[in-house]
Amino acid sequence: MMTALKTRPNKLFDHECKPTMNAKVTIAYLIVVLIWSTTPLGIVWSSETVHPSMAVLLRMLIAAVIGLLVIFLKRIPFPTSRTAIKLYAYSGLGIFGGMSAAYMAAKYLTSGTMSLIFGLAPLISAVLARKILNEPAFSRLRKIALAVALFGLAIVCSDNLTFSQGSWLGLVYILSAVLFFSLSGVLVKSIEITINPLSTTVGALLLTLPLFILVWLLMDGTLPIEQWSERSIYSILYLGIFGSLIGFVAYYYILQKLDASTVALVTLMTPVIALIIGSVFNQEPITIKLIVGAALVMLGLGLFLYGDRLNRHIARLRI
Repeated sequence: MMTALKTRPNKLFDHECKPTMNAKVTIAYLIVVLIWSTTPLGIVWSSETVHPSMAVLLRMLIAAVIGLLVIFLKRIPFPTSRTAIKLYAYSGLGIFGGMSAAYMAAKYLTSGTMSLIFGLAPLISAVLARKILNEPAFSRLRKIALAVALFGLAIVCSDNLTFSQGSWLGLVYILSAVLFFSLSGVLVKSIEITINPLSTTVGALLLTLPLFILVWLLMDGTLPIEQWSERSIYSILYLGIFGSLIGFVAYYYILQKLDASTVALVTLMTPVIALIIGSVFNQEPITIKLIVGAALVMLGLGLFLYGDRLNRHIARLRI
């Protein structure tokens, strides 16, 4: 769930060749997959006994403090120019808007469903980039892929609406979260500046922490620490350290070493893994509708990411 923090403008699906995987890249890749797959369940667990507004505030506070410490110890440049502040603000849009909405959705949706819907981020980003950055129009295959993915999402949503009366609110929250993340990523692409990813993260966190505090004061404003379970506390620590820092660094490392299409495979793997993790560790139901809907979403996403490339490859073989 880090796609909103890119620091250099580039096309959404650049297939330029880059070095292949070595041991370090493989480990980093697996770290990203693992963290992205477990983050939705971490959000659900952290919000069990801690109010969502406090859970997300503590997560971001932990990430900001540790990030600042690393920047200081490693003497990483932390620019404060107007362009840099603009980058932090655009990145913060995804952090604050996306994470606030995602934590609110955790009250109503399973972690697997949340991860599945977040898998649509590349599609939504591409649609927004088409409008905001004037990127090329979609091919016919991509339009079909988008329709397939949306149809799968509709099946997933219809399945969730049968679970509880509040599920529809959770779906609104999680779709809002994906929209914020995707919009943030597209806006960041419009800024031509190169900044260390950790500095971008910390800068965005520093800008958004007051907003997280304000939301907590308005929505809850209490500190019933005695009611907090160990599972919620450990989940917050995990998300603060791994979800917001280590996962982010690993993601940018593989983004530098691999082509974008290989990195994009993460968005195809994590929803499936998250569904399994949620079922095994949190007894989340996996219904036929959810399986069918998830399969269609993954099929649509796969066609959207790789369909045109596959067509070009087939065309070359025919020649």
